Amino acid sequence: MTTPHPLVDQAAALLDLGRLDEARTLLARRLAEDPADVYGWVYLAQCHKMPEEYEEALAATGEALALAPEQYDAHFIRAHALRRLGRPDEALAEAHETIRIDPRGWQGFAALSEALGAWQPRRPEAFDAAVTAVELDPDSIGARYALWKAALLNGRADVTRQAVDEILRIDPHNAWALAERADYAAAEAAAPPLTGAGAKLRAAADAYVTALAADPQADELRRDLDGTLFRILRGTRWLALLCLVIALQAGRIFPTGDDPTSLPSPLGSRLYALVLMAAVWGFGAWRRYRRMRVGVRLSMWSLIRRYGWARLVIGQAVWCTLVAVVTVTVPWSERLVPQVLFWVSLVPTLLTMWIERALLRT
Repeated sequence: MTTPHPLVDQAAALLDLGRLDEARTLLARRLAEDPADVYGWVYLAQCHKMPEEYEEALAATGEALALAPEQYDAHFIRAHALRRLGRPDEALAEAHETIRIDPRGWQGFAALSEALGAWQPRRPEAFDAAVTAVELDPDSIGARYALWKAALLNGRADVTRQAVDEILRIDPHNAWALAERADYAAAEAAAPPLTGAGAKLRAAADAYVTALAADPQADELRRDLDGTLFRILRGTRWLALLCLVIALQAGRIFPTGDDPTSLPSPLGSRLYALVLMAAVWGFGAWRRYRRMRVGVRLSMWSLIRRYGWARLVIGQAVWCTLVAVVTVTVPWSERLVPQVLFWVSLVPTLLTMWIERALLRT
C-alpha cells in the first residue's frame, strides 16, 4: 500500500487538530476492516503518543513494524516511547535504525538527541545531534524543539531562547513556544536588577495573555498570569505608602527639631503635596494600567473578583491614599487624630506585606 486510505487521511487531519478520540475511532474502524494497514497502525501509535500512553504506542508500532520492518515513522515513534518508558538503550537502537533508514530525515537525529540525553556524559553528543536535525530541516518545529531540549540539558540558555524564537517564527501561534516566552518574560521581571520592574511585569502579563489565547485550557498558564498580575497589584501599595510619606511631611504630623511645628500646615505646602500625590498615581499607576492590553486589564479585574487577597491589596492602597489626602486637606489644629490615622493605615499595610513575603517564599 503506497498511500494512506481515506479514513486514515481523515484521522491524520483530526490528529492535527488535537481531536484524538475522533481520530482513534476512525483508525479503529479502518483497522477492523484491514488489520494489515501499516499507516493505520502508525497513526494509532501517534494517537497514543500525544497523551503519553507509551505502552499502547509501542504495541501499535510493533504491529506496524511486523508488517513493514523499515517503516520510518514507526521507528521514530517507538524511539520516543522507549525513552519515555525509561528504556534508553532500546531507544538509542531505534534512533540509529531510524537514521539508517533515512540519513537525511530530521526525525532520526531528533530521536538520537533525546536518547543520548539519558546519559549525562553524552549530553554534548545529544546537542550535536539536535543541531544536525535543525540543519536538515530548519523550518521543522520538531527539530527546533529537539534543539531546545538538548540546549536545556547542556545549560545553553542562549540557544533555548533562540529555539523558542525560531519556533514562533515558523508558527506564531504555537502554544508551547508562547508559554515559554511568557516564562522567560516573568523570569526577567523577577531577576535583579529590579529597575523597570513594572514595565517588565507588564510585558510578562502581555506574554501570558497571548499564550492563553493560543491555549485557553492551560491551567498552569492561568496561574502564572494570576501570579504576575498580583505582583503588579502589590506595586500599587508602594505608591500609596509614598503618598502617606508625602502627607507625613506636608501635614507636619510628627514635629521635629528642625522643621516648623505650628499647626495647621501652610495651605501652599498642602496643595503642593496633593499635586505630588496626583503625580505619583498618574505616572505610577494610571499611565501604566492605561497602556495595558485589554486582555490584561480584563484578567486583572477577574483576579480582583476571584481572590480576596487581591481585593485586600486594592483596599489597603485606597485606604492609605485616602488617609494621605485627608491628612493634607484638613487644617488640623492638633496632631493626635492624624497620627492615629497614619499608624492605623501604615502598620496593617506593612504587616500584610510582611505576611505576603513569607507566604511567597514557602
